Amino acid sequence: MSVEPAEDPVAAYKRLLRAVIERRPSGTRRRLAAAMGAHPSFVSQITNPALRVPLPAQHVPTVLRACRFAPEEAAEFLGLYARAHPAQAVALQALADEERDVLRIPLPRGLDPEAREMVETTIRDFAERVIALATRETQKDAPPRERRSR
Repeated sequence: MSVEPAEDPVAAYKRLLRAVIERRPSGTRRRLAAAMGAHPSFVSQITNPALRVPLPAQHVPTVLRACRFAPEEAAEFLGLYARAHPAQAVALQALADEERDVLRIPLPRGLDPEAREMVETTIRDFAERVIALATRETQKDAPPRERRSR
């Protein structure tokens, strides 16, 4: 989706976001609202190019993930967003870097608190063991450090 140079930059990223959501299965807006912890009307506001309600930077990674942006769409969206909110570019990059290192696992709704705690603990323990194994393998494959003489 190409954007006219004179087009309002906020409207441009909202137009792209709306187009991406419209190509997704029904319920995407509802899932996006839930992922952001927002009311569905907020999703309507941030996808309406006629409204000046901006998408807060902290929600950008959630939007990209929940709407399953293709890599090209994500790059275009991030470029439009940065153009619309240049002061947020550094914060947005930090969020993207942080998001890259985070894995989110949705748990089923309705678990009783005891079962939920057991599931969370099991997942965390397993993840920590896998990460420790991967870290050991990475360190084992790394070339030995050179010792510096004093």
